[in-house]
Amino acid sequence: MTLVPSLRSRFLIAVLYGAAVAASAADPAPQSTSATNPLGGKSAAAKPAPGQPRLIAWEELVPKDWDPMKEFKGMDLSKLQDGDPRANDLLLKMQEVSNNAPTNPAMNGVEIKLPGFIVPLEENKGEVTEFLLVPYFGACIHTPPPPANQIVHVRARQGAKFRAMDTVWITGKLQTLRNDSMMGVSGYHMTADSVTKYTGGAK
Repeated sequence: MTLVPSLRSRFLIAVLYGAAVAASAADPAPQSTSATNPLGGKSAAAKPAPGQPRLIAWEELVPKDWDPMKEFKGMDLSKLQDGDPRANDLLLKMQEVSNNAPTNPAMNGVEIKLPGFIVPLEENKGEVTEFLLVPYFGACIHTPPPPANQIVHVRARQGAKFRAMDTVWITGKLQTLRNDSMMGVSGYHMTADSVTKYTGGAK
């Protein structure tokens, strides 16, 4: 038996994640990076070694003044049932806010290194050549997509043998370029110089 989250559950996941993104964007102290929590990383103030990409945290991709909850404050979701037309309307509205989440223009053209989870889009001879990088396990597959400013559309210069939800490092020049795919809307793009297995450290 396949468990499909109720409409209200999916909406709650989307709302709670949006709130978490807003909170982390406002918090200047990033969390530590780990295999189960690649949302962390070094702070924006950390300077990379000469010729090395800048290790960033996911919250640096979110404009500091963006509040995804602005239109939903004061809402009582406990009164909404799956069959309620208002629940459908709210879910669509939340998805619209998420899909149109603004990017951070300061990140455009920056050489970065970022950890995350793979959502494959294209494969060739058993190797992933195009994918979405997302900040938490299950995004776009088992749960709703994160906001567009928390998804990176990646084309790898060389295919790699990874599977869905494998944790990897991507390295390359980040672009603020929107892309719509069947798995989610991304606000960032990278032609990755390297895609490597996540080992729990910056190396």
